[in-house]
Amino acid sequence: MTEPQGSSFVRGNEHLDRILSDPDIAAGVAQAHEAAEEMDRTYAMNLAMIRKAGRMTQVEVAKKLGVGQGVVSRLENCGDMLLSTLFDYLMATGAESAGIVVTVRGRRIELDLGRLRHPHTEQRRSA
Repeated sequence: MTEPQGSSFVRGNEHLDRILSDPDIAAGVAQAHEAAEEMDRTYAMNLAMIRKAGRMTQVEVAKKLGVGQGVVSRLENCGDMLLSTLFDYLMATGAESAGIVVTVRGRRIELDLGRLRHPHTEQRRSA
């Protein structure tokens, strides 16, 4: 098959680079990317939602924590708890990491609960 006269083959990445060199198009793509990430994010309204996301029952979490199921129920309905208790609960539900994200003057800052819970372990790893 022959190409029409005057046309030349352009690689896909080169074509994308040309399109994205337009600031308006690049801004639109960035905005769409942010919107997609926001839709992918899951917001837990309570601890039970996190446990359910881990496909665990209160009994299973209680066993990992070494407590009774009633303690897990109280934790899930508690209005206030220590960060160390929160960290232990999250790890028992299968969380791979745990942090708290805050925004201060437009800057997102993440507090790693694992480092708070085990500060000496984390320091040794980075040394």
